[in-house]
Amino acid sequence: MEDDDGPVALLQQQVPLIVKAVHRQMKEKSIKTRQDCFSLLKELVLVLPGALTNHIPALIPGIQYSLGDKNSSSNMKIDTLAFVHTLLVTHQPEAFHVHMPVLAPPIILAVGDSFYKIAAEALLVLQQLVQVIRPHDKPFSRNFTPLSNEIYHCTLMRLKTADIDQEVKERAIACMGQILAHFGDTLSDKLHVCLPIFLDRLRNEITRLTTVKALTCIAASPLRVDLKPIMEEAIPILGSFLRKNQRALKLSSLPLLDTLVRNYSSALHPDLLDKVTTELPALLNESDLHIAQLTLNLLTTIAKLHPAALTRVSDHILPEILILVKSPLLQGVALNSMLEFFQALVQANLPGLGYRDLLAMLIVPVTQSVLHKQAYHSLAKCAAALTITWHEEAQCIVQQLLKDVQNPSDIQNVAQHIFALLVIGEIGRHVDLSGINSLKHTIINSFSSHSEEVKSAASYTLGNIAIGNLPEYLPFILQEIEAQPKRQYLLLHSLKEIITSQSASPSGVSHLQNFVPSIWMLLYRHCECTEEGTRNVVAECLGKLTLIDPATLLPRLQESLKSPSALMRTTTVTAVKFTISDQPQPIDVMLKQCMGNFLIALEDPDLNVRRVALVAFNSAAHNKPMLIRDLLDAVLPHLYTETKIKKELIREVEMGPFKHTVDDGLDLRKAAFECMYTLLDSCLDRLDVFEFLNHVENGLRDHYDIKMLTYLMTARLAQLCPTAVLQRLERLVEPLKSTCTMKVKANSVKQEYEKQDELKRSALRAVAALLTIPDAGKWNILEVK
Repeated sequence: MEDDDGPVALLQQQVPLIVKAVHRQMKEKSIKTRQDCFSLLKELVLVLPGALTNHIPALIPGIQYSLGDKNSSSNMKIDTLAFVHTLLVTHQPEAFHVHMPVLAPPIILAVGDSFYKIAAEALLVLQQLVQVIRPHDKPFSRNFTPLSNEIYHCTLMRLKTADIDQEVKERAIACMGQILAHFGDTLSDKLHVCLPIFLDRLRNEITRLTTVKALTCIAASPLRVDLKPIMEEAIPILGSFLRKNQRALKLSSLPLLDTLVRNYSSALHPDLLDKVTTELPALLNESDLHIAQLTLNLLTTIAKLHPAALTRVSDHILPEILILVKSPLLQGVALNSMLEFFQALVQANLPGLGYRDLLAMLIVPVTQSVLHKQAYHSLAKCAAALTITWHEEAQCIVQQLLKDVQNPSDIQNVAQHIFALLVIGEIGRHVDLSGINSLKHTIINSFSSHSEEVKSAASYTLGNIAIGNLPEYLPFILQEIEAQPKRQYLLLHSLKEIITSQSASPSGVSHLQNFVPSIWMLLYRHCECTEEGTRNVVAECLGKLTLIDPATLLPRLQESLKSPSALMRTTTVTAVKFTISDQPQPIDVMLKQCMGNFLIALEDPDLNVRRVALVAFNSAAHNKPMLIRDLLDAVLPHLYTETKIKKELIREVEMGPFKHTVDDGLDLRKAAFECMYTLLDSCLDRLDVFEFLNHVENGLRDHYDIKMLTYLMTARLAQLCPTAVLQRLERLVEPLKSTCTMKVKANSVKQEYEKQDELKRSALRAVAALLTIPDAGKWNILEVK
């Protein structure tokens, strides 16, 4: 948050003085002076949106003068219109309402200008002006009808004209779209004139994309503009767009069709929708998940409002959907769209597409082929989505699935075992399954499976069913963590699933709140576990719990840094890393205050504590630089120290007749160089570039992994600080040259050759970046052969 002495606050104080000074200059005869005035004001409102709210009356005479003066150049008018557009975008609509009678006329006049660039810019301003005059989300009490008629007529003249500049043509279409979306109810008697023009532009290859976007704007309007006159002709045209080899057209046409089905359902019928649905199967593939997601959204809307339209093509659509659901790429919003489709489809009650039919279709892939790990999760989520919609089937289906879990025998059953566990978990997340007595013990027994995938699925499932009934299952999981040391890692993953899911929503946090003290105490008892994997899960759980109650739990983490146990300190610092995310969090203010205390761990005598401290520092530098910017003066010396090769950490290990060198400091150095690379993007202004370059130079002579990192840094520095890099060019190029001319020993294995080739390619990329620096070509040392 900006303080009172910050640059933005200081600029805010200067706004009245700036406006006063500019006001005098805006009616100057000098066109250059006026252009600079608008340039300054435009920059001001981009930096401080809303800054001119109280000064608009002082600016309008200058706007009128520059647009209406016969001596104004074309560029002057374009710059004025560009400023007005920025002004409209960066201020609240109500700031302009009282000024519309004087602000709108010069813009309407500019739409008719003979110079196409002025007309195009005026149409862009007019689009925004329409949204300001009558915003959808705010009532406007003034009578805007005379103004809306003027705006409509001046835009219609441009829309009708066929032989105008392409940019003007497209802007006129977009502008008319906004006009109908915002004034459509008052212009209902004019629709018979402009809608056929839209239809004509839809058929034109050059204007069709812009027209689709304009129609989307109209169709989505809360005014429900009457589009029925063009529906019968428009829908088949839009359907044909879905098979065109133009991605942008598909991306725009699918949301338009979805909006039309949603808002104009009564004007549609199955025969008309057939023109669209027959084109959809080809769009349901993993090669373009964005288009697949939009297609699923359209199918969901059709299933809800026109299910009969799906009966004719279900034989073609569902096979494609069942192929897509097995894709390892299907996740996130695309997967959510898939789930919504299945829920809409099962509710449609179509013949042959009932709950049991669809569930059987989802189970078949599991029994017939080996699938990617993600496919089991996707299929399970779809099966659960059906079951949650058909709630009365939940208990019965879970009982059936438990039989697959209880009787695993061959390899094929491993897949069914995993799938059954995942479906139970996904159902249990939404439906309380505590009535099935054998459930939790059956899942726990799966922890003993020989398959790691089954164990992982069982852990995930136990966490998920607990979300459905925390009081029943969470105490059981906590008890098992204490009682079952061998299963601790899997049980902790179940606990992590609970914490992650519940902390994602306010209601989840309130349900978990009462259990936080007991979870915290249990996790603390396992902070010093000798297994690093277990400690990492404990740390992640601690970090995510801290986000729920930072005021109480963050000070506890701080206190733990004083522990004499290095393992405790390692877990604590790792937990801090999990409190840092790229999204704003309530903990951020507290974290900033105590980040310095956590980064003291960079001076810890233990190697692992310093390594995880660097990882936490890197996370902060990447996700929330404001946490560490003010600490860099103190932190950088310790960071740079960790980039140096330390002989005391290098040892020789005998492996039979061979001696192998082990560098215990390598991971620490890698972590330090990774931090340096991150700082280039997030805190460059706080770095002494020459000091930074000293350590990059050392890294260029280090181990393979560190060389690869420093080559990337060299290329980045060439872009960001070319002058400083130029001064150190000779020292940077020598090690790069050595890499490029290095030869692999004749008796080396294939892997060594590949490694060396990759190193050379990376070095050459760094050299290529250095060559982009002006004057670098004068240095003969860059001639790498």
